[in-house]
Amino acid sequence: IGVFLGFVITGKPFSVIMSGVGIIALAGIVVKNGILLIEFIEELRGRGIPLREAIIEAGGIRLTPVLLTASAAVLGLIPLAFGLTVDFVGLFRDFDPHVVIGGDSSVFWNILAWTIIYGLTFSTVLTLVIVPSLYWINERVRMKWFGKKDPALEPQKQLEEELV
Repeated sequence: IGVFLGFVITGKPFSVIMSGVGIIALAGIVVKNGILLIEFIEELRGRGIPLREAIIEAGGIRLTPVLLTASAAVLGLIPLAFGLTVDFVGLFRDFDPHVVIGGDSSVFWNILAWTIIYGLTFSTVLTLVIVPSLYWINERVRMKWFGKKDPALEPQKQLEEELV
């Protein structure tokens, strides 16, 4: 969604092949961020933290790694997106780097870079907002419909029963 919105808003040309390759590359980063977040929520719940607190704490703790991963990828792709070309041979031989913006291959490669930039920017927001929200909804439905209880609340109920 973020890729298509980015291309539509900016009016850039869309290439099926290079955008497709970019979406496949993007999927790996996005899935990894989502898995890290969900896995950490599960770990916190296993330690006995209730569902809501585990989601909030995991979101806060994993915020920095998710943002760093996304920003590093986006910033690393900026030169490719703008077609920045540096002549390294001329740089080391004659101390003249001959920097060109919009080189010959930029028409081909910048679509790939913009695909990943648009998609990663949009998906980072989704990872930090929608994934925890959907996890919350999923767990609440499982607790209500399938009679599953929050494992973090079980020790509290046992203590209350022992005290009574």
